[in-house]
Amino acid sequence: MDNIRNGAARDLSSPRGGEISHAKSLVVVLICWLAIFAEGYDVGVLGAILPALSTDNVWHLTPLELGAMGSYTVFGMLVGGIVVGTLSELYGRKPMFLACLSLFAVCTAVTAWSPTPTWFGVSRFAAGLGLGGIIPLAAALTIEYSPSAKKNLNYGIMYSGYSLGLFAAALVGRWLLPDYGWRPVVLIGALPVLFVPVMAWLLPESLDFLVAKGKDESARRLAARLGVRVPAGSAPRETELGWRAVLGEIFSPRNAFATACFWIALFMGLLLVYGLAQWLPQIMRKSGYDLGDSLLFLAVFSFTSAIGGIVLGQWADRFGVRLTVTLSYLLGAVGIALLAFKGSIWLNYTVVAIAGFGTVSASLILTGYLAAYLQPFVRAAGTGWALSFSRIGALSGPLMGGYIASLNVGPEWNFYVFAIVAAIAALATALIPNKR
Repeated sequence: MDNIRNGAARDLSSPRGGEISHAKSLVVVLICWLAIFAEGYDVGVLGAILPALSTDNVWHLTPLELGAMGSYTVFGMLVGGIVVGTLSELYGRKPMFLACLSLFAVCTAVTAWSPTPTWFGVSRFAAGLGLGGIIPLAAALTIEYSPSAKKNLNYGIMYSGYSLGLFAAALVGRWLLPDYGWRPVVLIGALPVLFVPVMAWLLPESLDFLVAKGKDESARRLAARLGVRVPAGSAPRETELGWRAVLGEIFSPRNAFATACFWIALFMGLLLVYGLAQWLPQIMRKSGYDLGDSLLFLAVFSFTSAIGGIVLGQWADRFGVRLTVTLSYLLGAVGIALLAFKGSIWLNYTVVAIAGFGTVSASLILTGYLAAYLQPFVRAAGTGWALSFSRIGALSGPLMGGYIASLNVGPEWNFYVFAIVAAIAALATALIPNKR
């Protein structure tokens, strides 16, 4: 382990390794963007179709059962993040990335066909296994294939796909749901499988992985194609790097407190993202808005979070990630709390925009900060473990919204609770120690 820690693989942005051009890095960013867009659409589609599922005369779902609908995928993501993130450090990031995206797309098509809630739940869980693997791999590849001055900007661009996926789900739901029902809305989420062959051609394997596995010739060919150098002795020569080494690094005494802060902040952040994404249209319907306006609230929430990811990425590069994310969570907490006070529809659109900008964007940038914080040889696995823990928060968000709905209290209580969650995320982020 000492040799691994002292000789961990450097990023492509390392001065000794040479800077990859921003144009070449954007190819990786675009591929990862498409995969993350698929995840965002999948999360948003539950919020878009929830009003239709709540009035389905065949399935007759209770509020708690509706909340569970959004948790099946998240539970699969929890498992997938741990398993795939660790396997990628053993077998490669590119093949696992492509396999996970294919699994997700196929299972999404099955979800659209589901004849019963049981089929729906099983297919959603299987789709979650693929999604859980995509996220840490996309994070690791984007960080590794970004110039040092563009890391947070590239990450913000890449993860804007998540918010734009949410936005697309809201618009598709508003377009198709009234006339065609929820199944076509879900089926569109399977379209990313069409891009897998192109991704397989364009996406490079991780140089860190190739060097760590002793595949020097493959690493040299890839480095030559990318216009970077692979410095001798910069990577671990550990060809059998296993889960003990990965966990030993993540939970080492020097990293334990930072790990706890990251995990708590991401837990609360994903609780917000999944809870609001699934329940916001339904909460707005309970507040007196019609279906079209309720879905537009989700669209505004999603669109501003996409803008926020790019803006916050630039601010993070300039002012520091920790300060930017902390203030963003606090801004999101204020926006969510203000939603409890019903005003004009345009005022509420503005407040929803502030909530989306502050909460979703902060969680996306924080994930990139974690990936950059970790040693390269545990980057995908460490991000996967953190996100898998945070999936418990993502599981809790839809269920918490369902529980509050089952209490027959005013819709404003949803916003009070979610605002407190955002404040806790801000506190945990502020306590992250400086990277050593």
